[in-house]
Amino acid sequence: MTDRIVYKILTADEQEHFTRMGSFAGSPVDIADGFIHLSDATQVTGTVDRHFSGQDGLVLVAVDLGLLDPAAVRWEPSRGGQLFPHLYAVLPIGAVVATCPLARNADGSVQLPL
Repeated sequence: MTDRIVYKILTADEQEHFTRMGSFAGSPVDIADGFIHLSDATQVTGTVDRHFSGQDGLVLVAVDLGLLDPAAVRWEPSRGGQLFPHLYAVLPIGAVVATCPLARNADGSVQLPL
């Protein structure tokens, strides 16, 4: 895959912890699955709709894959056979290139910070 910027959806509490600690080991689902779930730009809206429906106070974090160990990132089949980026390591704050509150465009898609 060639997407360099991918996204992680966090709760406000997860974002606060991430900022305070300087790294993110994953949400409870990430920890249970053994990797941090990420989405590319075309997948973010579907991920929010499917896994975060009805939740308020979400934060969208843009991650530059070029700032991560390439061996720790795998593009693996998931929803509908799409390849999703999965991080098999802790996410360092230094790989985050933008953060914003999760918001929607007029068409319902998620606004991306980058």
